[in-house]
Amino acid sequence: MLDVIVIGAGQAGLAAAWHLQRKGLIAGQQFIVLDANPGPGGAWRHRWPSLTLGTAHGIHDLPGFPQEPADPTEPASSVVSRYYGAYEDQFALSVHRPWEVTAVTDPHDGPHLNVTSRHRETGEQRTDQTRTIINATGTWDQPYWPYYPGGASFKGRQLHTREYTDASDFSGQRVVVVGGGASAVQFLLPLAQAGAHTMWSTRRAPVFGERDFDREWGRDVERAVRTRTEAGLPTLPVVATTGLPLTPAYQQGIDEGILVSKGPLARLTDKGVVFAGVTPQYAGELMPAWEGGAVDVDVVLWATGFRPAIRHLAPLGLRTEHGGIRTDGAIVFDDARVFLAGYGAGASTIGATRTGRHAAVAAWRYVSEQRVGVRAG
Repeated sequence: MLDVIVIGAGQAGLAAAWHLQRKGLIAGQQFIVLDANPGPGGAWRHRWPSLTLGTAHGIHDLPGFPQEPADPTEPASSVVSRYYGAYEDQFALSVHRPWEVTAVTDPHDGPHLNVTSRHRETGEQRTDQTRTIINATGTWDQPYWPYYPGGASFKGRQLHTREYTDASDFSGQRVVVVGGGASAVQFLLPLAQAGAHTMWSTRRAPVFGERDFDREWGRDVERAVRTRTEAGLPTLPVVATTGLPLTPAYQQGIDEGILVSKGPLARLTDKGVVFAGVTPQYAGELMPAWEGGAVDVDVVLWATGFRPAIRHLAPLGLRTEHGGIRTDGAIVFDDARVFLAGYGAGASTIGATRTGRHAAVAAWRYVSEQRVGVRAG
């Protein structure tokens, strides 16, 4: 039986594996990492090519192995995949891929968990027994598509952040980008530069700030989000707490009217979208008051974010009546064998490394206590 299975080899999962190793657990013998991707990089390996290292909001060092300087014009997906691959090799972290965890179950015949996974290429299935798990699956595999009336009738193209590749694909087209987060603004500027006719739809007025996304920012995010996760409430996007960074490029986009929202959508039609309008009480500099109305568009790009990819934990019954999982940091209140890294505040690029460490230390303590109990028995 394994002591720990880490599910996911993104930033949080690799950080957790490193700290488990530092605590004395042996990779491949006492713990393993299961990852569904065909190669290193976590969610970063799926980012669109036009998101370069220089335009990404933050790629943070993993513990014990700083990044080498890289070309800021290189796609972030390539930089991070290379860095994470080197990290796995440097510390021999025993990453097994492409194994997609399909269920974590409690067999009720001992204080362990069964982790069932499927090989994405061969279809082979396996079940591993472990004393604990550290779930670090992030959000990339759980895109959020909001419902709007008329969505099925729209005859143009609809796509989510996951499917976006390059702004040049939309040259000359009328594109409405829906969403108030970082992905939306990272789409709008390149789309406009590529000759697309863009519109931005947000439910609330966009909020830009001049604060750096540094470690103190990460701590503030964690404090703000922690009250929700402790209550078992669903997690919110990080931008709901932090706002967006006001970079020179974004300020230029605001000045040019590209990063100015037309407000929320009311519905879709076969030819486009209908904006709900913005009343003066909700209006602001970046979302002027107006009556809304129908607009013909060719493309609706849903930059509406993601939800935690935790369906495989459903057999454990951890969700509250509110839909979230009650946690204290990385510790799950309702099952002492389960630890979450990259959940809630840990879903940010700064928080992921920190929660990876917290999860690893907590799992190691639990395993150590179990061993003492077995010897005492």
